[in-house]
Amino acid sequence: MTKKTSVETFEVLNNIVERDQTWPVMTERHGVENPLPPWKTSLDGLCDALDQTCNSKPPLTFKERRDEEDELSASLYTSLPYPENQLVALAHSLLKRGVIDETELRERLALIRQRLES
Repeated sequence: MTKKTSVETFEVLNNIVERDQTWPVMTERHGVENPLPPWKTSLDGLCDALDQTCNSKPPLTFKERRDEEDELSASLYTSLPYPENQLVALAHSLLKRGVIDETELRERLALIRQRLES
């Protein structure tokens, strides 16, 4: 018998998944040939910084963060391709630990969308 764990979900992340604005979709729509999104290096840097000095409550070690990222990518965010699943899994972990809240994330996403669409 497989133990089923319940995973906390966040509306703001569910909305991201539902929009299906993944890098492959966006590159096809806009004729971009770069296989990796421009934000991938920032994501890698953020993950490295978190691995070095994570102030979340409870603290998150490198192994715990990667294990949680892998679990979320393979369960809750399976519909997203890599690296979007990594990005949303990281946001999930930060929301879960109170490093950022949903309101703040929504506001930041709205500002980014506004800049991109201007």
